[in-house]
Amino acid sequence: MPAIVSKVLENSIAEELDLKPGDEIVSIDGCKMQDMIDYNFYCKSECIILEIKKTNGEIEEIELEKDYDEDLGIVFESAVFDRVKPCLNHCIFCFVDQQPKGLRETLYIKDDDYRLSYLQGTYITLTNLTEKDKERIARMHLGPFYVSVHTTNPDLRVKMLRNPNAGKALENLQWFKNHEIPFHAQIVLCPGLNDGVELERTLQDLTSLGDILLSAAIVPVGITQFREDELKQVDKKVAAETIQIAAKYPKVCCSDEFFLLTGEEIPPCEYYGNFSQLDDGVGAIRYLLDDFKTLELPKKIKAPCKAAFATSYAAKDAILKIAEQLNKIENFEALVCPVKSDYWGEDITVAGLITTDDLIKTVKDIDVDFVIIPSVMLKPYSEDFLDGKNLDYVREQTGKKFFVIQNIYSMKELIEYLK
Repeated sequence: MPAIVSKVLENSIAEELDLKPGDEIVSIDGCKMQDMIDYNFYCKSECIILEIKKTNGEIEEIELEKDYDEDLGIVFESAVFDRVKPCLNHCIFCFVDQQPKGLRETLYIKDDDYRLSYLQGTYITLTNLTEKDKERIARMHLGPFYVSVHTTNPDLRVKMLRNPNAGKALENLQWFKNHEIPFHAQIVLCPGLNDGVELERTLQDLTSLGDILLSAAIVPVGITQFREDELKQVDKKVAAETIQIAAKYPKVCCSDEFFLLTGEEIPPCEYYGNFSQLDDGVGAIRYLLDDFKTLELPKKIKAPCKAAFATSYAAKDAILKIAEQLNKIENFEALVCPVKSDYWGEDITVAGLITTDDLIKTVKDIDVDFVIIPSVMLKPYSEDFLDGKNLDYVREQTGKKFFVIQNIYSMKELIEYLK
């Protein structure tokens, strides 16, 4: 995929140059680009020459002067301008392989690209990392990366990822250490496989790597009703054991689901360090609750108003605490309506996997002025749900107005809206 312009930011250099969506950045200073890494590198100059291919096929060459670190204001269709490195694994717990047909096409794409890990924080397994890739990583000193480790036991990792290259995990991470390349580790916990003693081994191996390990997150395997094997779900006993094991290691955190399963309080913010794996559900509830405490709530709103939080079961208790405080605002009433996942099965409790029909069943019969949903339910920069239907469809089916909170870790947008 070439470097195609998706959006031009207002008051930017790109807008001054009259760049339009669909235009292609062919080269910078005569250099072709593989990805946003190259783009960012070549743009760091006070004088650059852009070669642009317009949507009508015409080629333009523009020389411009700017501040050294000044951004051009271009959003590209993809962070990678050549072929995305595909995932070559067949992990026994792969969520993509559990999905039924008929969802958004992008949900079936399995990438394992170190560049997307560096640029966007996606997780990679390192099973397709080539010597050429390593040379570039070392030369440009890229990092940090987000690595799906799961286990450092070579035989077990080959079994879990179903890839003969998977057994080289510790070898690759040792290469990271030798070249001072930092990384965050992820462990998808599968009871009976990489928990207990195997988890202890993995955490010992990871922490032995020293400062290049920035954090390690343990998350429970997600099992939908579409699975055909007998992979076990994390239960209360396994969750409690895992929390105890993780507590021995200062850089290791369990995701929120482990504490919800055991009924324990969500740990204080100190437990999560700098919340470096927040998007993986590690500390999301704590971050939201602590952020809410910093907000100044209005004592009263002008006209009576009633709203409902359509939330995941995972976030239900946190939203109930927030709603309790919001209900102290005169003229405002907040309900909490957790959405049951009939589509995926009751074991799936996160907002990012809520489908339109499950949402509709939850909110269609409640009497409120508007429904509040987090943006994680929708495809980024759109109103599309993962089942291919959009928010307009939900509005039509329910007759409800919706307020989408863009920053899912804060209620600031809602408070501003109420004021």
